[in-house]
Amino acid sequence: MGRRYDHIDLRVRSLDKVREFYMIILPALGFTHRVDLEGWLQFEAADRVEAREFFGVTESARHVPNECRIAFWAESKNDVDRLADIVIRAGARNVEGPGYDEGPGYYAVFFEDPDGNRLEICHRTEEAR
Repeated sequence: MGRRYDHIDLRVRSLDKVREFYMIILPALGFTHRVDLEGWLQFEAADRVEAREFFGVTESARHVPNECRIAFWAESKNDVDRLADIVIRAGARNVEGPGYDEGPGYYAVFFEDPDGNRLEICHRTEEAR
């Protein structure tokens, strides 16, 4: 089994409110191929030839952020640091970290998008696996 998921469809109250944020962070996270679909902001992982994982954001006026969290993988602690700088500059809210969490070997930055959805970028060393 190769892929572990196909896509994420994230809901926000206002696509206009989060558009710039996701247009900055999704390419930095490896979702570099923008797909134009009416009512969506969608980026695919362009490093695959076959079906691509994608991250889509669409509007739902009744959406209420909750305790769910989407965590993105980083290849190294340095990548977590680099990506943390990007999400902060993009306008992330309630940023925690980057730093070690849940014991040694789990390095992450936690943050919210401008609509309050919880996100994370993490790296696990062998020690944490």
